[in-house]
Amino acid sequence: MFVLGSITTWTINIILLLVLLWLVGDWAYYKIQRKRLGGELTAEDFESTMRKAQIVDLRDKKDFDANHILGARSIPYPMLKQNMGELRQDLPVYLYDTGITLSIRATLKLRKAGFTDIKWLQKGFAGWTGKTKRKKSLN
Repeated sequence: MFVLGSITTWTINIILLLVLLWLVGDWAYYKIQRKRLGGELTAEDFESTMRKAQIVDLRDKKDFDANHILGARSIPYPMLKQNMGELRQDLPVYLYDTGITLSIRATLKLRKAGFTDIKWLQKGFAGWTGKTKRKKSLN
């Protein structure tokens, strides 16, 4: 009985350690990619240069409909690969999501597809202070 409890405890500890290592590794990977890609823009820089860019909201459609950056188009991250044809490769692409992880993932996908000028909003939509558009409710 004691041996069984000991094995179970070791198994749980190993699983917890692996999960922790995966989380730390995932965080480190995106931190490194963020620096390597070099496309992060502050809200001020994003706003001052966005008129020349294609702005893409990577969040779910319901979040986009509730509130989004004025001038943005909704291409939820899971649909990006299928909808890349809507974007022009000769114009800058500005991305944002709730945070920045999806923006970095999307940047990697777009680079692989041949896009070269890709930027993302530093703190995601949560850090945006510029103009937004809300969907009017039907009362």
